[in-house]
Amino acid sequence: MPVTVAEEWLNSCSGCEIAILNIGEPLLGLLSELNFVHIPVLMDHKYYGQVGEKTHLEIPEAVVGIITGGIRNEEHLEVALEMRKKCQILIALGTCATDGGIPALINLFDNQDLLDRYYRTTETTDPANPPDQVIPPLLERCYALDEKIKVDISLPGCPPHPDHIAGAILALLKGETPELPTKSVCDTCPTRREGKGAVKKVQRFTRNAHYQIEEPVSSMRCLLEQGWLCLGPVTRAGCSGSQGQAPKCISARVPCQGCYGPVQPKGNQLLDMLNALASNDIDYSSLIDHKFVLSFSGAHCRLNKNAAARPR
Repeated sequence: MPVTVAEEWLNSCSGCEIAILNIGEPLLGLLSELNFVHIPVLMDHKYYGQVGEKTHLEIPEAVVGIITGGIRNEEHLEVALEMRKKCQILIALGTCATDGGIPALINLFDNQDLLDRYYRTTETTDPANPPDQVIPPLLERCYALDEKIKVDISLPGCPPHPDHIAGAILALLKGETPELPTKSVCDTCPTRREGKGAVKKVQRFTRNAHYQIEEPVSSMRCLLEQGWLCLGPVTRAGCSGSQGQAPKCISARVPCQGCYGPVQPKGNQLLDMLNALASNDIDYSSLIDHKFVLSFSGAHCRLNKNAAARPR
């Protein structure tokens, strides 16, 4: 009998849903074993009944629940709580769900800052009052899912690689616990390392790294050793899938941007990065943009308005 699945998207961009579709051919084999009872991105299923006859939000019961995106407003929270209530196993899919992702950068500002900028102070906007009808009220900040509800499986990535999504689904169908990457991007990076001491400061990536176009990425020297801020030491591996390929950013000869979030669950990429710099004899005070390190993991109270005011 097919396993019932409910899926929801909250404070997200739909990239994770596209990653599910990008599983490709293996997905066709999985569909016969899955019964999607709720997935707004692909099927029409109303929260309050198909003709609005119900008075409370309702999502069908399911064995597996998948949620993408974090929680930013009261509607997101209501949907997340209903998913937790109706699903036996709940998966947080994507870095927005597991660690806040890019949307959590708003935590650098409070809601009044946001509304003033959006409705009154943007250069191309005629000043107006924020809408106060039909729009769900904002929460005080952007939350990762596990800050508001219990999460059983966290599958980070912006978006997660289709290999790992398919692997997690297959494991659940077999009654097994999914095995997810636990190493850092550095641990899976094939670039050449020559040791500490080559550079004493690190800088943002503003020009090309040193590499030979015709040579494989394994011939390029480690980007951190070239002096570029690469978040590989503090970012979970997985972006290259399960085929043993080089991490995607590194394959493009650019530093890791940190999109898979911290290596350890609820880890702190900023603190880990400062430690990585110090252990490589690099002056950690040269890291001028602390907020950049947390671009994908600003939930769990790691980014807040005080951080926006912190001197660079």
